[in-house]
Amino acid sequence: MKKWLAILLLVPSFAFAAGSNYPNDHADIDLNDQESLQRGAQTFMNYCLGCHQMQYQRYQRTFQDIGVSDELGDKYLRFTGEKVSDYITSTMPAEASATWFGAPPPDLTLVARVRGADWIYTYMRTFYVDESKPFGVNNLTFPDVGMPHVLEGLQGTPRLTYETRMVDGEMTERYVGLRNDGNGKLTTDEYDQTILDLVNFLEYSGEPSRLQSEKIGKGVLIFICIFFVFAYLLKKDYWKDVKK
Repeated sequence: MKKWLAILLLVPSFAFAAGSNYPNDHADIDLNDQESLQRGAQTFMNYCLGCHQMQYQRYQRTFQDIGVSDELGDKYLRFTGEKVSDYITSTMPAEASATWFGAPPPDLTLVARVRGADWIYTYMRTFYVDESKPFGVNNLTFPDVGMPHVLEGLQGTPRLTYETRMVDGEMTERYVGLRNDGNGKLTTDEYDQTILDLVNFLEYSGEPSRLQSEKIGKGVLIFICIFFVFAYLLKKDYWKDVKK
């Protein structure tokens, strides 16, 4: 019930982004890649948890699933003073955040299930400078976004790039893409990998038992196949006497 309530709460926060027709890039995530999940968790805890939270995900469960001991998790992934058995919550006051951002930052436990991995991957890579906005940035995937570009220090400052071409006898400016000022700590490929790791972690948090469920499902299918063979042989043995 809590998960469905979370989805309903998240939908209004993202609904006004539905008007964007910007194409999504594919996020090649791999939930079996624990190193990627660990890096994604570290990015989330360092850059996202200050505003957002995962109030339906516990630290201890997260540490176990991504292959991190409680000791390492306490040192590198848990900074809010909460217990390892607590849910991953933000220390930002809800009322204050609503004043600062216009609305409380949404919980991100289920964001990957609501928006999809490809959307998040594209969104985090399509911020650009827009001085007319309160935080000085806008987003191609999420127009009029009410969130600052918190990873600008890693990516650098992205700007819209135009080129001038002759169209029907007139010089016309045409958008050709985003250009990075190159002042970030990471290269373009490194930043893309960082976002991919973050999306991988968000995909995991949306359904922590997914890998276990898939493993059980495969085991059930194997059992059914083996049982079918024995059932078929037993049926043949029984019907052998009936036909006579």
